[in-house]
Amino acid sequence: MNSNKPITQHSPDPEKIRSMFSKVAAKYDKANSVLSVGIHHLWRKKVIGLSKAQPGMKVLDCATGTGDLAIAFKKAVGPTGTVIGTDFFVEMMETAPTKAKADNLEIKFEFADVTKLQYADKSFDITSISFGIRNVYDPVVALQEMARVTKSGGKVMVLEFGKMDMPIVSPVYNYYAENILPKLGGIVSGQKEAYEYLQKSSAAFPSKENFLDLMRKTGQFSDMRFTPVSFGIAYIYIGTVK
Repeated sequence: MNSNKPITQHSPDPEKIRSMFSKVAAKYDKANSVLSVGIHHLWRKKVIGLSKAQPGMKVLDCATGTGDLAIAFKKAVGPTGTVIGTDFFVEMMETAPTKAKADNLEIKFEFADVTKLQYADKSFDITSISFGIRNVYDPVVALQEMARVTKSGGKVMVLEFGKMDMPIVSPVYNYYAENILPKLGGIVSGQKEAYEYLQKSSAAFPSKENFLDLMRKTGQFSDMRFTPVSFGIAYIYIGTVK
């Protein structure tokens, strides 16, 4: 599939994204905790549970950022398991090794483009990406690559922001996301532009059945499903590889 022709109308500029993330990297964890009131940690724990990660498994975490999901997976797979955290934005991973070491965890962090993964076919039991798939120019190619490096019967796990459908809660959250989140994110991180992008990209990116359609386009999954977290602020997508 030609990665120069994105499937979705949401088509992020890689260089613009790289610039924003390099500027926000140092305060990324602090901003996340403030803006989500720490609830993003619970979302990642749910990803681990739904993935059915077990001791001894091998996991690839794409767009690992500061390593939170990779660290959570390493705790699940234990010392006999292997976790590799990768990111296209090297600056985002600068604090990840220190965080892993603080928990006495051995995790390998390295550069990788999720649309051109350097790993052999069927190398991992689980491949994951959290809050990164909407930053990819062609998410279908990314999903194809994640499936390619995952063993048959293994899981591809995606955690991403979505669209709420609850009549009372949705308007309140949408107001927060559109009017308060960018300003607060700008105050905490010093990069308001990055959090304006967060809101706009989350609103434009496919969610729920529309995201499952992207997974179907890969032809790589025997089963696909999603589950909402926090009333649909975000969704966890689970694909079982053929």
